[in-house]
Amino acid sequence: MTTPQHTDLKATLQGDLTEAMRAQDKVRAGTLRMALTAISTEEVAGKEHRTLGEDEVLRVLVKEAKKRREAAEAYTGAGRPELAAREEAELAVLEQYLPAQLDDAELDRLAHETVAELGVSGMGGMGQVMKALQPKVAGRAEGGRVAAAVRSALSG
Repeated sequence: MTTPQHTDLKATLQGDLTEAMRAQDKVRAGTLRMALTAISTEEVAGKEHRTLGEDEVLRVLVKEAKKRREAAEAYTGAGRPELAAREEAELAVLEQYLPAQLDDAELDRLAHETVAELGVSGMGGMGQVMKALQPKVAGRAEGGRVAAAVRSALSG
């Protein structure tokens, strides 16, 4: 039986978890533990166990960061600043492992380039453009922002 190979990002998370536990940094340790659990859950999802590649680990971290961002907004809207602060602290830990987010201008530029490359016009080509654009922005922009940029590029 061979041992599964760990991705660099996953190994970094595990090493940082050990350091956070030694430093008794509860927020960081808890957040990294949660992230590693989400990665493990993704690895055993489906019919057989698999080791996630670097891009798949990144996708799990992006999804977890999005959950934290949405929860913080919900708690803020519900007048629960202490819970929002906890979610934002976890988000700050996760963001250290994510690539820098694209700004709106760069995202719009990539969307317009992709529309031009594919020669698509009208909203009927939205799926085709999204499929081509997602790998270019992987982990650097949330799906909602990408979709908004593609809609903008297709309509104007």
